[in-house]
Amino acid sequence: MADAPPYELHYWPSIQGRGEFIRLALEDAGAPYVDVARLPAAQGGGAQALMKTMRGESGHLEPFAPPFLRSGELVVAQVANILQYLGPRLGLVPADEASRLRAHQLQLTVADLVSEVHDTHHPVAVELHYEEQKPEAARRAAGFVAHRLPKFLGYFERVLERAGGRHAVGGATSYVDLSLYQVLAGLRYALPRAMARVEPTVPRLVALGEAVAARPRIAAYLASTRRLAFGQEGIFRRYPELDAAG
Repeated sequence: MADAPPYELHYWPSIQGRGEFIRLALEDAGAPYVDVARLPAAQGGGAQALMKTMRGESGHLEPFAPPFLRSGELVVAQVANILQYLGPRLGLVPADEASRLRAHQLQLTVADLVSEVHDTHHPVAVELHYEEQKPEAARRAAGFVAHRLPKFLGYFERVLERAGGRHAVGGATSYVDLSLYQVLAGLRYALPRAMARVEPTVPRLVALGEAVAARPRIAAYLASTRRLAFGQEGIFRRYPELDAAG
């Protein structure tokens, strides 16, 4: 269709998950896009339609897992890769090569952090329920809260300090800033006690999160029904027993 939006986001219809990092970039830029799986089934939406696409029943070899983005005939998968593609097109990354590489590097580090957050509640196997691996999750979460969480957030605090304090890369908001906001929001939901201890040590990161949330398009998005709530099916899950007082 001639008037079809240039971007199609393919992700699970009922969770924020990794797809939210893509949504934030598209929303902040005001880019027209379709969150395909959230369409009615009659319009090709829903989880079953996404699964059908992932099985290759569309006739094309699809990515291993969502999220993935369609832009015309191009299909791009993996969050950092998608954001690397979208960044220059949405004005969410500086123009010079060094800055773009820096942004991609930082986004890959965000991906490492997100994977470790996921493993606090699923340390043994993704196919097992949390209740089937609670002892292992408690041990994994204790180490994450005590050591990995302050290490990751401390690193991003130093990144901001060396970059001037307001943005992770360059002199304007980038997709990395948007992703750091999402990490903070997710961690506050999943591990509120741990975050209450760590946040005073990362004031620049906290200020960045507040600045992103106040951006007009992001604020409108967060207040809309397009923003899915955190819950027990995404990356950031609230299990109070994993949020040790320390």
